[in-house]
Amino acid sequence: MSRVLQGVLLQLAALAFFVTMDALLKVLVASHPVPQLMFVRFCFHVLLVAVAVRLITGGLPFRSRAPVLQTLRSLSLAAANAALSVALIHIPLADATAVSFAAPVLTVALAALWLGESVSPRRWVGVALGLAGVMVALRPPFLTGEPLHWAMLLPLVTAAMNTVYQLLTRRLSAIDDPRTTFLHTGIAAAAVTGLAQPFVWQPVAAWDWPLFAALGLLGGLGHCLLVLAFARAPASVLAPMSYTQLVWAGLAGVLVFGDWPDGWTLLGAAIIAAGGILVAVPGRRSGAGQAGDPAS
Repeated sequence: MSRVLQGVLLQLAALAFFVTMDALLKVLVASHPVPQLMFVRFCFHVLLVAVAVRLITGGLPFRSRAPVLQTLRSLSLAAANAALSVALIHIPLADATAVSFAAPVLTVALAALWLGESVSPRRWVGVALGLAGVMVALRPPFLTGEPLHWAMLLPLVTAAMNTVYQLLTRRLSAIDDPRTTFLHTGIAAAAVTGLAQPFVWQPVAAWDWPLFAALGLLGGLGHCLLVLAFARAPASVLAPMSYTQLVWAGLAGVLVFGDWPDGWTLLGAAIIAAGGILVAVPGRRSGAGQAGDPAS
């Protein structure tokens, strides 16, 4: 199995954990403050990841060669989660997920500009198509004739922060041991959200603690797999794989919350997926020298 294929499979597994975590988060935001959920989630994340790394590898390689980048990566994840958590209070899971899929589109574009990864003209067309699909999923007034719900803009914040997070993950994969990045993922996020707890903390029922722990477990496993994926394949190849999350988010919305995606969400998701496929499918290689080019 090639390293790029390994990266794709790890990315798909990570997305399954993320969809499950988002569905659980939507359940919990109905009765708990968002900062409290984020703090508990990241605390469990740090604890579970540290225990897993120690048991599996026999060490805790905490020291980073790029601590500022690690901190920014963790804070970008916290910002993405905060925006999505607030959005899920007001809009269905499938809608929030569809709009947040500006992130893979932005990741492909910025991977070319920031990381110097090669992106072919065909993939740029896929990027443009994906952005058009995001616009449809947003239901702008000029399409629907109805006012845009303000919460639909929050997943765009999630998309921007996820783009920063993914690109920093890719950059750090060449600087730090993946275990170091695992350990740092939730630390800055837990520290920052911890500052809000004296003002927002509410008593937690005994039966909610396992759900809080599950948030940390799902997030920790998902992000560990994501780090491994980005260590094996370019961001411009992995980002479009995220479109499969649209399917699972739609199913979760129907099965767990009874929220059926409307026509605009389905149309936008279909356009986004078409753009993702256009970006993801490799082109023909004209020579042996291009065989390793993931952006052909």
